[in-house]
Amino acid sequence: MKHNSTFERCGFMASLVINGGRRLNGSLVAQGSKNSALPILAATYLVNGKSIIHNCPRLSDVECTIKILENLGCKTERRGTDLIVDSTSASGFEIPENLMREMRSSVVFLGAILGRAKKAKISTPGGCEIGLRPIDLHLFAMRKLGVEIEESHGQLLCTIPKKLKGTKITLTFPSVGATENAVLLASVSEGTTTIINAAREPEIVDLCNFLNKCGAKISGAGESIIVIDGVKKLGGSEHSVICDRIAAATYLFAGAITGGDVSLKNTVPQHLNSILPVLEETGCEISIKCNEIRLKAPLKLRRIDKLITQPYPGFPTDAQAPIMTLTAVAEGTSVIVENIFESRFKHVPELLRMGAKIRTEGRVAVIDGVKRLYGASVVSPDLRGGSALVLAGLVAHGTTEVGSLKHIDRGYENFENNLCMLNADIIRME
Repeated sequence: MKHNSTFERCGFMASLVINGGRRLNGSLVAQGSKNSALPILAATYLVNGKSIIHNCPRLSDVECTIKILENLGCKTERRGTDLIVDSTSASGFEIPENLMREMRSSVVFLGAILGRAKKAKISTPGGCEIGLRPIDLHLFAMRKLGVEIEESHGQLLCTIPKKLKGTKITLTFPSVGATENAVLLASVSEGTTTIINAAREPEIVDLCNFLNKCGAKISGAGESIIVIDGVKKLGGSEHSVICDRIAAATYLFAGAITGGDVSLKNTVPQHLNSILPVLEETGCEISIKCNEIRLKAPLKLRRIDKLITQPYPGFPTDAQAPIMTLTAVAEGTSVIVENIFESRFKHVPELLRMGAKIRTEGRVAVIDGVKRLYGASVVSPDLRGGSALVLAGLVAHGTTEVGSLKHIDRGYENFENNLCMLNADIIRME
């Protein structure tokens, strides 16, 4: 295959080459959660001592987080899926601009740095281009706790002129990142902090569980009201990261779109309560045994009447792109409404190149299922859009080349190898 495709011209040389049409079958062990590991690793800077984080996935976003920790003065060590972080002698308060721009989630360090160093200097974070995703709510929460923030030319200089005082923080939207930052800083603030309209995601619960092991006093995690009784200091602890519900969903979608039979071990099935019924709506048979989910797909998927992304426990925005690929080859017309991010249909033009029939207007996508997708050279626009294109390649007639793997590598550990274990024909080209 000639490598003169669109992504090469854009400077993204690495690609996944997929020969479609193979039915997936077999079992996998679910990876550790990216969206859980990142705030927990930020929290290891807040605590004083050594923390051992089990089931920590090997992802580019995690590697960026490790670089930030080391830049702040922490010592880190990898042992397989374990990551050891020693923050005993750490004292940094600034994150270099290049690391902030590499990963939007780096903003979760704000609360941790302020809680330990009492000052912070960061730039506006980068990451996937799926909308503006402003950090206004993060800054609002920090200011409520007593932080003074100066904003100038994309730089944030944060200081704490007086003691941090617990307070009531009412979020206008249940932002995951703002909730995480508020929890981190409130954990070492004087008095009691109440977060109203807090995010309820399992990753929030996982972070709070880790902090409580370190000596924090947090209650209500997983509910819309979280109460934090501040403590003077936190110590290191040992914790195992929960499974990645979005990665798990992606592999189930892969099984579904190929008419396959796929099992996932080491999952938390209740974390997928909004996803599994949608798969059943398409005609898939779902069975659950302890921590294992098994999916048996029909020969032809049925349409999804109307799917709306919502904050947890609703259908996750991170699963919107890959499930759209399923609807692209399902019988009938499906409707998807994206309620979280305003620019999360960037994968649509690439799916259209593969023969999909999709119309978008604002936050609404109408998908008319087609009998077949066709292989093409496509570019991954973001993390979840990239996974959607890989799924399209699995079911497409012919060869598909998915470029800009830097996005996919942010959230999926050994993606192509895992798919190969399930009988996919897919290789990485550097």
